Amino acid sequence: MNFQKEKNQFLRKKDKSIKGKIDNKIKRLVNKINSLDDFFTTSSCSGRIVLLIPNKTKHNTKWLFSSHDKVDFKKIENQKILDKLPKNDVRFLMEPAILHIACKNIEAAKKLLNIARDIGFRRSGIISIGKNRIVLELISTERIDTIISKNGKLLIDENYFEVLVNEGNKKLEKTWGKINKLYKAIDKIENQ
Repeated sequence: MNFQKEKNQFLRKKDKSIKGKIDNKIKRLVNKINSLDDFFTTSSCSGRIVLLIPNKTKHNTKWLFSSHDKVDFKKIENQKILDKLPKNDVRFLMEPAILHIACKNIEAAKKLLNIARDIGFRRSGIISIGKNRIVLELISTERIDTIISKNGKLLIDENYFEVLVNEGNKKLEKTWGKINKLYKAIDKIENQ
């Protein structure tokens, strides 16, 4: 199967993400990449803030809270999530924007990778080389990953939790800025 056939087939598939649709903050960029002949996205996330109970496998991880938008600390506080912690470890995460992009050839992959790195997607690279495509993983650098509960015992106070949420919101803003810069850089090159 050639690249174009694979692209057409992939883009017709149903979204298998938990959310079932592309995040609003990254949708314009995903659509732009998918409109180009040499690329198509296989997955994306605009960044998120989550509270979770980690597990060895992603599918067995229990999500206590997840948001792809900035988080209002009072809203989490009102849900009393910290008052009813399970007897497991709980982590607070702010995860940056991430994209997986299939590229037609190594030249296209290198060009997009260099653009993304210049904008600030520093944790990026080629993750797969196949017969008909090369897959890039573009990851921004904003991140928070910390334990907040151990064996059901809260390790932080409300003030520190509010700091985590506020810092997470700032990092979301920064990762969204990089998404917009990447869109503009790709649009500029396409129109040259």
